[in-house]
Amino acid sequence: MPQTAAHVTAAEISRIAGVTRATVSNWRRRHEDFPHPAGGTETSPLYDLEAVQTWLRARGHTQAADPREELRTAVRLQATNPARTAARMGFVLALARSTPDELTRLADLTDSELVAHGSSEMPALLASLPDAVPDDSAFPAADGDAVTLRALLRCVREEGGAAALSVLAERELEEDAATGVYGTPEPLARLVAGLIPADAAQILDPACGGGVLLAAAARQGAITLLGQDTVRVQAQRAAAGLRLAAPHAEITVRVGDSLRADAFADRTVDAVLCNPPYGDRDWGHGELAYDPRWAYGVPPRAESELAWAQHSLAHLTPGGWAALILPPATASRSSGRRVRAELVRSGALRAVMALPAGAAPPLHIGLQIWILRRPEPGGPERKSVLFVDLAGTTPPATSTGRTPLDWSGLTARAHAHWEAFTADQDGFTGEPGTAGAVPVVELLDDQVDLTPARRVRFSRKDVDPAALAARADTGSRELAEAARGLVAASARTGWGDAGASVRQWRTATVSDLARGGALTLLRTVPDTKEPRTGGATATSSGQAVLTGVDIARGTGPTGDPGELRADTTPVVITGDVLVRGIAGGTGPMARVADSGDADALLGPQVHLLRPDPARLDPWFLAGFIDSENNIAGASTGSTVLHIAPGRLRVPLMPLDEQRRYGEAFRRVHDLRARARHAARLAEETATLLAGGLTGGALLPPRAPAVGDADADGDPA
Repeated sequence: MPQTAAHVTAAEISRIAGVTRATVSNWRRRHEDFPHPAGGTETSPLYDLEAVQTWLRARGHTQAADPREELRTAVRLQATNPARTAARMGFVLALARSTPDELTRLADLTDSELVAHGSSEMPALLASLPDAVPDDSAFPAADGDAVTLRALLRCVREEGGAAALSVLAERELEEDAATGVYGTPEPLARLVAGLIPADAAQILDPACGGGVLLAAAARQGAITLLGQDTVRVQAQRAAAGLRLAAPHAEITVRVGDSLRADAFADRTVDAVLCNPPYGDRDWGHGELAYDPRWAYGVPPRAESELAWAQHSLAHLTPGGWAALILPPATASRSSGRRVRAELVRSGALRAVMALPAGAAPPLHIGLQIWILRRPEPGGPERKSVLFVDLAGTTPPATSTGRTPLDWSGLTARAHAHWEAFTADQDGFTGEPGTAGAVPVVELLDDQVDLTPARRVRFSRKDVDPAALAARADTGSRELAEAARGLVAASARTGWGDAGASVRQWRTATVSDLARGGALTLLRTVPDTKEPRTGGATATSSGQAVLTGVDIARGTGPTGDPGELRADTTPVVITGDVLVRGIAGGTGPMARVADSGDADALLGPQVHLLRPDPARLDPWFLAGFIDSENNIAGASTGSTVLHIAPGRLRVPLMPLDEQRRYGEAFRRVHDLRARARHAARLAEETATLLAGGLTGGALLPPRAPAVGDADADGDPA
């Protein structure tokens, strides 16, 4: 099939090469051999993509580009085509199952040989994708698109098969106008999957999306994975991704609406995991009014979430478990109180956990996890429901961005409360203000409000006034000490001006410095083969994992090594420069590893720059990398901004001058760290004092007598 030449703009060239648009303009003016425009207009020219890539390869620029962005550019150059997207997913499956040597051999093939290889490999794999080539028995052969196949090859080699599948699905999803459909972040999927029994072998997700929840269940040992989704490309992505994540599992994914056309109507499973669509009024209320699944009452039109809850219960074997991610309104809307009452009265609802805002889209609200269990005939009476409010365990977002979530802490607390509750429901004591078991009889009032925050409030009888007063005094002393340290750090002077104009430097990219041997760029390579228990081999020693959240918050390594799955996992040493892989939020983007970071494993969303100390000062390197403009210039993507480390730019200076700058950046780092510590202590102390005063455990300080000095030393 003839191939139409692919054209790119100057902006797309800059993304492919990992440079700014100004650099592309300079290339056009200074290099006579730069490809001439092949279309477009004088003000917005278009260039032949193959000619541009040939020119870039000859100058070593192509490896600066982020593999995802290169693939994203390639697929955007063509109109959406479901059959072609499915074919490319089949190619990703073939690539991800190849050894590194085989991938290297494929990279050396000519364009025609690469397309021929794809045509021979993909048909068998396409048969495993749901509705891969609808109404067309002919294999599409990716339209002979060698450019996209090469971009797929590089993305799979450097980022893993899951990353390539995600980019391929993006383009098709842009054409879908579905509302209320959101992705499930992997950390949340791991948290939710950990709430069902470890021996649950058969798992269903009736709104599986990209299959993240099913993949999390597979990592726990599930061997039968069933999924269904209304969006074809999502179902295909789930099927392909699960075959990479769980190659030995029995995987069945179907396309269709689970409520209206249940593909697994006659199937029961050990557990259901689901993040269903929210706020869907067209879920089939009228046509499904007499459906046998509504054992707890017909869900009102505005309560599609309660329809999904009952759908999940209907698919469970007696005693089976379900965990659903639902919006907070499901717990309190008046229209759903009758169904909620039946779920509580029957013992089907076992727990409701509130998550902080930002845990999953939509990011502005705090979602909830509902844990359900299908009642067993003659089973034990369930007298209480667990409520856990995790929404207050993470600092709120600030005006400059969203505070990264401490997923390790959230997961540990959620699992600890759940395990304690299931082990001894009658003896569960909970945690005042965070977790508690509420008797069923107390829940069955006129509202049946299941909002965790309203069920786990502090009780005055649980507070020891003397202990609270002692904690308040201790907090005040620690805050005063932190404030003195902050004042000392901020009092350092000696900052000079650069003269009449700002200083200008010659700069080099991190890619240039790496090629010259001034530094080594390392990262954790995703495992594209069968996941290994415990992650990388180095994790057996109990090493913690340094994450992007740790960099943002200035903490030591807090990541769970059991969740790290990688082919290659670098170990951090003192003096490494650590850069967050995803831009956004608050806190620094880069820092220098100290003794507390040494020997930690590098997290999957962190880049490691190991400078040659004879040529680069680490604090100098980290300080300039952390600049706002530098991070903006190295960011790629639309909704999630990934950092392409090769694009980061560093001034070229003698080592002695680097050390001067490095010492200055070290002082700035110390100032930031002390400010964060003081702010945290101030918030904790203020919250403690306010709660003690309003709860009746603390009394206001004695008012000074007439003639006494007030706190500032002035007469009262």
